[in-house]
Amino acid sequence: MIRHIVFSSLLAATPAFAGPDGTAIFADHCSSCHAETRLGGTGPALIPEALGRIKGEALAGIIANGRVATQMPAFAGDLTVEEIAAVAAYIAEPLPEAPSWTTADIEATRDLKTNYIPAEKPVFAADPMNITLVVETGDHHVSVLDGDTFDVLDRFATPFAVHGGPKFSPDGRFVFIMSRDGWVQKYDIWSLAEVGRVRAGLNSRNIAMSHDGNWLAVANYLPNTLTILSTADLSVAKVIDIIGRDGGPSRVSAVYQAPDRKSFVLALKDVPEVWEVATDPEAGPYHEGFVHSFEKGMEESLAAEEGLFARRRIMVEAPIDDFFFSPNYQNLIGTNREGDKGVVVNLIVGREIAELPLPGMPHLGSGISWMRDGRRVMATPHLREGMLSVIDMQSWNVVTTIPTNGPGFFLRSHENSPYVWADVFFGPHKDEMHVIDKKTLKIVKTLNPSPGKTVAHVEFTRDGSKALVSVWEDDGAVIVYDAATLEEITRLPMKKPSGKYNVWNKIHFEEGTSH
Repeated sequence: MIRHIVFSSLLAATPAFAGPDGTAIFADHCSSCHAETRLGGTGPALIPEALGRIKGEALAGIIANGRVATQMPAFAGDLTVEEIAAVAAYIAEPLPEAPSWTTADIEATRDLKTNYIPAEKPVFAADPMNITLVVETGDHHVSVLDGDTFDVLDRFATPFAVHGGPKFSPDGRFVFIMSRDGWVQKYDIWSLAEVGRVRAGLNSRNIAMSHDGNWLAVANYLPNTLTILSTADLSVAKVIDIIGRDGGPSRVSAVYQAPDRKSFVLALKDVPEVWEVATDPEAGPYHEGFVHSFEKGMEESLAAEEGLFARRRIMVEAPIDDFFFSPNYQNLIGTNREGDKGVVVNLIVGREIAELPLPGMPHLGSGISWMRDGRRVMATPHLREGMLSVIDMQSWNVVTTIPTNGPGFFLRSHENSPYVWADVFFGPHKDEMHVIDKKTLKIVKTLNPSPGKTVAHVEFTRDGSKALVSVWEDDGAVIVYDAATLEEITRLPMKKPSGKYNVWNKIHFEEGTSH
């Protein structure tokens, strides 16, 4: 019996009886495109931070069957089921050490297109302020729509897995698009041509445009940095290491511009701080854009820095994952990691001034506000509960909660629309879209345009007369509705149109849209 156990142990330890080596398979079949470091080359980074929810059987399926409309081949004919499972498991493992991504690394990836020629005026007859971009994540493209006729003017390839909303230059001519693995692409809407791209991080959350259009901030999970690029040529202006007051590193949860304050505002995921970074040389801590009252103990919230990219720290009770601003940019409304409340951080005094009772993980990054009975209210969906919370932005009291048919992800409206549009992104009612009256706060209609398919994310045309809704599937569509009658006008076939972004609404921060 003992001899049998020993023999079995030896067999198990013998390489011939060992399972497939995922590391070796990756080196042989994957590293030429994705790099030996797994940080990406001609193909995207293959690390958990970049893969997101793609794991297990889904990841193995992509390795086996390839990916439509990409250069990712199918390996089912070359690798066994066990070998595919082994390489999928290897890819899903965290890297042994957090990699660095220096200014030199970023600059080495910068690729400005030599065949790009800027047009003197738009090469199309459509209203350039009513252009809408549709991000199609199904095959990693963006469609450029005429917001009046809904003709597709161009359809261009993007980096793999676009993440976060594109950002437009203040004149609406250029758009910047970021992928989950840190690539930033610059596209000229007037010329309908890509200008270039650069890899600003290894795993990134979102981007923000400065008030003057000169700088683009890239919020990174990996490494723990905020990369600031020159929008003119995508060169690096500054890489800011994100280190908390206690010396601990942190990822950046989100960054948005506060144009009235001439600054970027960013929330830190791992330390209880909010940072404000000046985007104007005069907007240092003592400029009116950074002024705050020197209440007892509040002096610490000022950084001992001045000039362009000066940093100010604001200490908060708990890390903030996402946020949006009041219209005057004096208050930041965010949610904590536990998702059981919201907090209001006043950027003038540099501290929290209110706590909002918002259970069910409020998705405040999708929050919107509007005027109702002479008072400004805000609304937010909840990711764990079928409800919307409506809050008075003066008293910070909850006005009401609106029951929905399941948890939602996006809210959208327009200054010229009497309605708020709310999806039911999660659960069995994912094919529904609620239309809510801004005054009565009642659901006036529930749309079900594609039964059984996920329906989400609304964008309006420049004047608010049309609402564009996504059928969030690989064989999806953008459905155009009359925003007043709620009748369908047309639908445009699209490959998983995850988001839509109208030039005018975005550069004017139209009421009812997000940053």
